[in-house]
Amino acid sequence: MTARRCPRCGEQYAPPARFCAKDGSPLIEGDAQDEGLAQLATLTGHVLDNRYQVANRLGEGGMSYVYQADDLETGRTVAVKILLPRLARDPASVERLRREATIATRMNHPNVCPILRLGESPDGLLYLVMPFLEGEPLSEHESRRGPFPVEDGIPLLVQVCHGLQHAHELQVIHRDLKPENVMLVPKRGRVGEEVTYRAVVMDFGLAKERRASPDMAKLTATGIVLGTPEFMSPEQIRGKPLDGRSDIYALGVLAFELFTGQLPFPGKSPQETMIARLKGNPTPLRQIRADLPPKLETVVARMLASDPNDRYSSMEELAFALEDVVRAGVLGRLFRR
Repeated sequence: MTARRCPRCGEQYAPPARFCAKDGSPLIEGDAQDEGLAQLATLTGHVLDNRYQVANRLGEGGMSYVYQADDLETGRTVAVKILLPRLARDPASVERLRREATIATRMNHPNVCPILRLGESPDGLLYLVMPFLEGEPLSEHESRRGPFPVEDGIPLLVQVCHGLQHAHELQVIHRDLKPENVMLVPKRGRVGEEVTYRAVVMDFGLAKERRASPDMAKLTATGIVLGTPEFMSPEQIRGKPLDGRSDIYALGVLAFELFTGQLPFPGKSPQETMIARLKGNPTPLRQIRADLPPKLETVVARMLASDPNDRYSSMEELAFALEDVVRAGVLGRLFRR
């Protein structure tokens, strides 16, 4: 039987495995893949649904392929996320896609990427249309430049707080916050000025409404823990009910990595880091970078508290705490909407 692989981490599995043990992604066939996937992987140059002129492929995920495209009706450049054909035949996967669209179309904030349209082509391809953002994921930016100085990192984190506060006010938590899901969009300034960035939270595909209906609950009642292991809160690892404080924890892991280039918990594998989170305390921030402000270490430590009750109560409260690290909030307020 054909081996299967995780499209996110590349790990190989033998049938009948269906999901990656590391990150929960649905596995894809390692060779010829399932029916229709070869066509999906070579859509460049085609016109989707008589409207979207497909250009280059931007990426491949556990549920979809993402392409850059031109909207022939509006002339706008967009990103099109197309559900994998085998998942399009699965009612639960289709429901998750529709839920992502429903959630994201309600959002209207400069630090959140909205969904413009949910569509289905005549040949059965399900897709989401989003604005095309010129920039790069925070993960790639980190890899290129290394740990951030405080004066660059704090404004980005504050912007992420504002975007997630908007989502939380709509009763939505992200559940898969990580550097790959934060896009940095360059702000255009005068020639010679230092480049600054707008942080945009992407991919609410794992997002869950806090007031979930019984049908919603069934979508994740599969025994599969959704999310990325290195960034999951202890309560998410345990499969407990989640609220916005789980996103605060994930943002704490992201912040720790942003300033140090390392994760706050030791481990040679995602599973070991999960165990470390359930058993111990995170590495102190300044143990890795002694030049960082003590106040920043205190803020990040509170974000990473094992008990949700010991974390900040909201993204808004966290944003104020981060702003207070530098110049009594002056720097952070420059990056509000």
